Amino acid sequence: MAPVLDAIWEDRDVRFDVTAQQMKMRPGEVLIDCLDPIEDTKGNNGDRGRLMVTNLRIVWYSLALPRVNLSVGYNTVINITTRAANSKLRGQTEALYILTKNNNTRFEFIFTSVVPGSPRLFSSVMAVHRAYETSKMYRDLKLRGAVIQNKQLKLLPQEQLCDKVNGVWNLSSDQSFLCKGNLGTFFITNVRIVWHANMNESFNVSIPYLQIRSIRIRDSKFGLALVIESSQQTGGYVLGFKIDPMDKLQSTVKEINSLHKVYSANPNFGVDYEMEEKPQPLEERTVEQPPDDMDIEPDEQTDVFTVSCMQYYQRNIAAVLPQRSLSVSRVLHFQGLQHYSSMTHGHKVL
Repeated sequence: MAPVLDAIWEDRDVRFDVTAQQMKMRPGEVLIDCLDPIEDTKGNNGDRGRLMVTNLRIVWYSLALPRVNLSVGYNTVINITTRAANSKLRGQTEALYILTKNNNTRFEFIFTSVVPGSPRLFSSVMAVHRAYETSKMYRDLKLRGAVIQNKQLKLLPQEQLCDKVNGVWNLSSDQSFLCKGNLGTFFITNVRIVWHANMNESFNVSIPYLQIRSIRIRDSKFGLALVIESSQQTGGYVLGFKIDPMDKLQSTVKEINSLHKVYSANPNFGVDYEMEEKPQPLEERTVEQPPDDMDIEPDEQTDVFTVSCMQYYQRNIAAVLPQRSLSVSRVLHFQGLQHYSSMTHGHKVL
């Protein structure tokens, strides 16, 4: 059986200048939001880029040179906050600060939205990261957790109970892991396997399919047993369980292997977050401005001096200008009024 988690790095690594293949969404990874233009203020100040927010990571790449990019997994994030930053594209503005730790090395990332007054950069990243943090039971092996209540499994969102197997003995040799020789119960769902001791619900283990390296039947000093090996990232535990009779053991192993195979094809990482309104790309939101065919007329609140300026401009300046087009004339007319207003701002002559 091929390991699942060992091949998944997207949420657990910080990587720079990854290949185009590594930037693509892996099975189970979902694009939640796409923001542009976004500046990587600390590493590529002044360079417009695109920020993709998925259920596993944040991906930024330069629009001018896509091979300049970075991938930040949510599992490496220590803190996310907003502070003022000095951007070449925006000047002094509020930016998103992300502090991470990967392989005992700390990295800080500063992202600035080039679009003024857009809070999506902050709200999307913070909300998705919060959803990731609160769904670790889908991805992490958990010992002695609050997963059983009144001898029933507390189901996670999107989790479905597939089978319940009674009379399962724990044979694990690691005493710090579980108490050996306890009779318990298996709960088999679409995302994990949970075992708990019948006499003490706090003695339990939750093993997501994402963390399972292999499931097989092996011989032990207690006879044939179900052996589950976890991934190296969880410590490489080897868990043994005794199930009688033999046909019950074989059917249980077959069911778990089948569910594990289905899960591996399209993993459910548990990060359940959707944008209320899917934002359109910048290109689709750009609308061509139609030509202005209206003349500027003074309203009732226009003062006498402004009216005099308009009349003087129309009589003495607009008459001698080359009449290239109506639109050019109107632009110059408007600029002339602006020029008069700027000269008299704060020093109005009545």
